[in-house]
Amino acid sequence: MILALLWAASSLTLASDSKSHLHDPYALLFGTIFGQDDRPLYGVKITIRRADQKKPKWEVLSNHEGEFAQRVPAGKADYVVTADIKTAKGQPKPELTIHVDNDERKDFSLHLK
Repeated sequence: MILALLWAASSLTLASDSKSHLHDPYALLFGTIFGQDDRPLYGVKITIRRADQKKPKWEVLSNHEGEFAQRVPAGKADYVVTADIKTAKGQPKPELTIHVDNDERKDFSLHLK
């Protein structure tokens, strides 16, 4: 009985600790990806990284309306949003740099050529 109470108390503590970051301020990157025909693209893998880093930190997929969203830490920073699609040899993947100043929402679109 005592062990069960201790286990329950420790579970509640762990659960509350893991959710404490949910109340931290954040910025929201909200994008839409369009194909060459200006129609939204579904299921495109989007990678997002800080401009001062080489590896992406986040990956999201576009929905049926071509939309995707990702929370990033609040504060002044630049983020590089890249569409992970096949391109011709030697051609870079389509990308866009988004500037965030604080805890705000940034709406943008990425058009493939």
